[in-house]
Amino acid sequence: MIVAFSISPSGGDAVDADGGMSAAVAEAVRVVRASGLPHQTTAMFTYLEGDWDEVMAVVKQATDAVAALAPRVGLVLKADIRAGHTEGELAGKVTRVRAHLDD
Repeated sequence: MIVAFSISPSGGDAVDADGGMSAAVAEAVRVVRASGLPHQTTAMFTYLEGDWDEVMAVVKQATDAVAALAPRVGLVLKADIRAGHTEGELAGKVTRVRAHLDD
């Protein structure tokens, strides 16, 4: 499965001097990187690939890491659950689309 998720901290120590939230978000990204699962972080979402239990455990740990800095946390999560496709899809989906673009 592939999960796209975004964690949004609100208030507390999560707010950077410039009003941003990048330091708190970085804590979530550290958790994702330490997981060893295939992942990709973009400006708006982090994509994570693996089986249900391991992916959801990482999402929970990342959310908890942000919650340690913020009194309120928003989580947006979208999942692509496709039987028989448990790895290599993070890049595979993009490769298949590009093949159509190259026609």
